[in-house]
Amino acid sequence: MKNLLLNLFFLLAILPLRGQSVSQTNAWYMYFGNHQLTDKLALHTEYQWRRSGLISEWQQSLLRVGLDVKVADKTTVTGGYGWIVSYPYGEQPIPLRFGEHRLFEQLALSGGAGRFGFHHRYRIEQRWLENVSLDAAGERVHEGYRFKNRARYRFLITYPLGKPKLQDHTFFLAAYDEIFLGFGNGIVKNILDQNRLYGALGYRFTKDLNVQLGYLNHRVIKADGERQENNHTLQTALTYNLDFRRKE
Repeated sequence: MKNLLLNLFFLLAILPLRGQSVSQTNAWYMYFGNHQLTDKLALHTEYQWRRSGLISEWQQSLLRVGLDVKVADKTTVTGGYGWIVSYPYGEQPIPLRFGEHRLFEQLALSGGAGRFGFHHRYRIEQRWLENVSLDAAGERVHEGYRFKNRARYRFLITYPLGKPKLQDHTFFLAAYDEIFLGFGNGIVKNILDQNRLYGALGYRFTKDLNVQLGYLNHRVIKADGERQENNHTLQTALTYNLDFRRKE
């Protein structure tokens, strides 16, 4: 783990030295829920309303659902589907709005030391990105899909404020770094696809309800390997879990 983190920090250090970078301001408004079906199964639901210029125009719409399977006390595997729509925005816009179908497989591990909580998330994604163009009349035309693979790793730390552990009615700090790596056919110049560095203040109302307000430094490397976005992103997140288990 130490070597992995050192390699990640090295990659982050060299990013500002490469390519044509633009700085932009965005905002992501997010909802997450993990709804218990049985003691071992849960339904994951998620929607992210991603805006450019804080709220003025679309950046991306992301809907994701999945099935969580608890395989051990602090270990969960998830498989699911996402529907994403990306829009032209900012100083390096894509030519046209396009859709994406995405499958994902995920392993999540939790642990801690003292008051710190540690959370590792490993995710593999299979992505079908829509090809679009304009016809002679200026109408948007669907031209099939191109396929890409991507791997993601996120390391999240939480820390309760004023309490010995993260419990109900507690403020907490959260921070993570997540790296995105493309692989397989179609990935040539941007194996390092994205990096997300995040810090937030949160409040846990109950084990099933919390909110977070934070800052995300979102670095995006485009397919040509030269153009980059350094996005300063406001994040607001609501997590609300439901319990559908049959009560005895």
